[in-house]
Amino acid sequence: MSLRNKVTLIGYTGKEVEMVNFDNGNVKAQVSLATSDHYTNAKGEKVEETQWHTLIAYGKVADIFQKYVHKGKEISVEGKLMYRSYDDKEGIKRYITEIRVDEILLLGGK
Repeated sequence: MSLRNKVTLIGYTGKEVEMVNFDNGNVKAQVSLATSDHYTNAKGEKVEETQWHTLIAYGKVADIFQKYVHKGKEISVEGKLMYRSYDDKEGIKRYITEIRVDEILLLGGK
């Protein structure tokens, strides 16, 4: 993986993994990941900011997602930031940002 486009995230999955099977036999796993940051604002109040990320994986990494990753699971991932767009049913262009996962580390307990 190139260091020019490398993402490392640690967080909790927000839903069950969705699997997509393609006609050519390939499989894709997709799941949302929440990462949180904590800080104290100018008023002295503790603030938590949560960001949601869409993770996608193919091949053996997708198999690991399917077997071992469930809603609420803490994981660490490394991957590549990907952008794509499509036109929805009304013809409006929609943009998607995803992390294509190349490596996953299962954290925490069961």
